[in-house]
Amino acid sequence: MAETNVQQDASNKVFTIPNLITMLRVVLIPVFTILFLQGHLLAMLIVLAISGLSDTVDGKIARRFHMVSNIGKWLDPAADKLTQITLAVLLFVRFNQSADAGMKAFSWVFLLFLGKELLMLLVALLMLLLKKRPAAAEIYGKAATMVFYVVMTLLFLAGPDVSLFAHYGWPVLPNAVVMALVVLTLLLTFIAFFSYIPDTYRKLFNKEKKK
Repeated sequence: MAETNVQQDASNKVFTIPNLITMLRVVLIPVFTILFLQGHLLAMLIVLAISGLSDTVDGKIARRFHMVSNIGKWLDPAADKLTQITLAVLLFVRFNQSADAGMKAFSWVFLLFLGKELLMLLVALLMLLLKKRPAAAEIYGKAATMVFYVVMTLLFLAGPDVSLFAHYGWPVLPNAVVMALVVLTLLLTFIAFFSYIPDTYRKLFNKEKKK
């Protein structure tokens, strides 16, 4: 009974430790964006790593210490979406400026990530306005998010044109490898996207899940 009361008390709180960690992720978005645009790539990667680490620990802390809150259920996926949108935009802009015609043409693939994340953000906002909870992350969504962060970080570290390695003139990943990794990530992202549709539909239209 006491544990249930603790969970109920935490559910309505805003300034819990997990929520503050999630808010930090949002604050770090303009930080790593400015660092990237100014060419401070090592610092940008460190900030991005901190953001990714915080994404890992906030949910674990919330569940372990019974700090799951209503605002956290909205804030955590929103922070993910905003971070992924920003990374997709940065990579699109930089690859679109590439001297390599193939990579410049391929840069438009990143807009597919952008479109998908914007659509999910708008759907989440609609559900918020309707006072409905967004669909919970499926295993596909968690896997796709992890792969997205790993691949995008790898591009910033060792990709052509945009990376720390390219900045120092070190060997970078071949274009074909970059394209294959990005396409694989895109496929996983859309598999995850389609896995959200049934639960989102049920919640929007009050359809009971059949047992």
